[in-house]
Amino acid sequence: MLFEVNYPQLRPTSQLALFALGGAWMIFLRDRPEGESWRRAIDLGLAVGALLAFGYVWFQSEPIFAGFWPNGQSLGDRAGAEGGTDLVVGVLGLLVVLEAARRCLGWSLPLLSLLALAYGVLGPQLPDWLLPHRGYGATRLVSQTFLHSQGVFGVALRVMFVYVFLFVVFGALLEATGATAYVVDASRRMFRRSPGGAAKVAVVSSGLLGSLSGSAVANTATTGAFTIPMMRSSGFSARIAAGVEAAASSGGALVPPVMGAGAYMMLELVQPPVTYLEILRAAILPALLYYAALLLMVDGHARRIGAVGAFGSSDEETTDRPTSFQGVVFAGGLATLVVLLLAGFSVFRAVTVAMVAVVAIAAFNRRTRLGGRRLLAAIAQGAKTGAPLIVAGACVGIVIGVVTLTGAGSRLPGLIVPLAAGHLFPALFLLMICSLVLGMGLPSAVCYLLLATFVGPVLGDLGVVPLAGHLFLFYFGMMSMVTPPVALAAYTASSIAGSPILSTSTAAFRFALIGFALPFLFVYRPELLMLDAAGGGAAFGAVAVTVLWAALGLLPLAAGLSGYLFGSLGLPLRAALVGLAVVSWWPASEPGILWIHWLSWGVFALVATVCWRRGRKDLGTPESPRLEQGAEAGR
Repeated sequence: MLFEVNYPQLRPTSQLALFALGGAWMIFLRDRPEGESWRRAIDLGLAVGALLAFGYVWFQSEPIFAGFWPNGQSLGDRAGAEGGTDLVVGVLGLLVVLEAARRCLGWSLPLLSLLALAYGVLGPQLPDWLLPHRGYGATRLVSQTFLHSQGVFGVALRVMFVYVFLFVVFGALLEATGATAYVVDASRRMFRRSPGGAAKVAVVSSGLLGSLSGSAVANTATTGAFTIPMMRSSGFSARIAAGVEAAASSGGALVPPVMGAGAYMMLELVQPPVTYLEILRAAILPALLYYAALLLMVDGHARRIGAVGAFGSSDEETTDRPTSFQGVVFAGGLATLVVLLLAGFSVFRAVTVAMVAVVAIAAFNRRTRLGGRRLLAAIAQGAKTGAPLIVAGACVGIVIGVVTLTGAGSRLPGLIVPLAAGHLFPALFLLMICSLVLGMGLPSAVCYLLLATFVGPVLGDLGVVPLAGHLFLFYFGMMSMVTPPVALAAYTASSIAGSPILSTSTAAFRFALIGFALPFLFVYRPELLMLDAAGGGAAFGAVAVTVLWAALGLLPLAAGLSGYLFGSLGLPLRAALVGLAVVSWWPASEPGILWIHWLSWGVFALVATVCWRRGRKDLGTPESPRLEQGAEAGR
């Protein structure tokens, strides 16, 4: 696959057919416990079905097999004149894709795909508000969604093939060398003596490692396995520890230089086109603000409950600590990737060379060296991790194929814009709700792709900078992972912590609340993305002023949400501080708003001064009655 991405020999449809076949096989041919022979038989049958369906597309697309094509025409050239065999294979392929998606992602995405197919058939019977159309028969729908390049083998699967899967393998190689373990250990040493240091370790390590995986759920499951018990031992309650981990993991895909799948999809979807470096540059400041707010809230909560440092109350450290050379491997891999991107290399070529650099650097140390078996095991682990993404890309292609065929994507803005009455904030709010609802059961990248396909043009009609609009959708796709009642990252964290699902989801939502504010901020003030109002590069002074404006609002927000400002805060004062943050961030597009900003910051400075004078004796003394009461509440 690495060779095919960098030096393609096959036609694009053939590439994706074999790629999808590999993903389906990894889903269907997983090892099953003994005594489940009937399930093995079903899985084997599905694997054979995948081979027939995807193999047929490959066979009917490659010129080397032209002698076996009906009338000498490839599958793509037979569009609109497919034969009976083509349609049977197409139906088989759709069934295989839907079942593979159900196996690894649950019912949400397959049901959405089935609804899309039903929409394609029932178009004439639909009411006006459901975007009726002339309707299409089964033959046309099967052709559109599976046999040709606008459905299963469309943009979603191509992004997974060209970009996402390579980064998944890149992350697997770093993990196999122990480089990711070094990041966690370095975070622990950084926050060794800091109040709530264990939670700060979770924030920093989850942010860095989540950038590699791009999956909030996978990041929560891997880093949460050791950060959540560490937080528990330092004084955090189970629900808070799980909530912090879920919030930190959900923001990982927002962190450059290795972002989630949505960032690579922007390369295909944003118009006018943008480069990967432009996406990274735009994403870096909001990502820093997100994690800065999370660290402030964690610090405030830790001080309020009297939590101890990252290693608990003792100085005991683990004996099997990662070596500094593992840090060299991590830094070398990321540095290679960044340097090549800055030098103008394509994304897939840069990450391929970075993988080679990781293996080469790791070879200089016995502990990090990837011999033949370890290297193959790391690649196999990356393949297993990436299989659900491959299947998700194939399945969401069904939805996109129907949207393209019926023209629903181009007509939906006509419904949303009138609902918002031409005003930006109501339109943004409606899109946020759509994103959160769609993200309840879908991977965040799939959620972004669907929204960008359906409603991306809405933001352009309202005068939003295109890249800012797409990042808006991308952010809320990630935030759906911590939004009750269906918060998949919080569910994963609660299973590790043994905490109630709903209270854990609520805690994760509270810690991640800055992620709900940032998209609105950078849509109104694109300087936060280093962009001007026309989408070009913003001046340094404008960027600095905007970052300062956003950062000042973090202080009352973090204090209000954590309940600590030089001492524990009551509920009324906490609500007032959150209100001050909202007021300070209100867009200064109307006369007088700027003065309200200054007034809100002045009020916060006054409140902070009063709290400092009242709580200076309690600061840093966990033995005080006030902190003891807070600790009981936190537990």
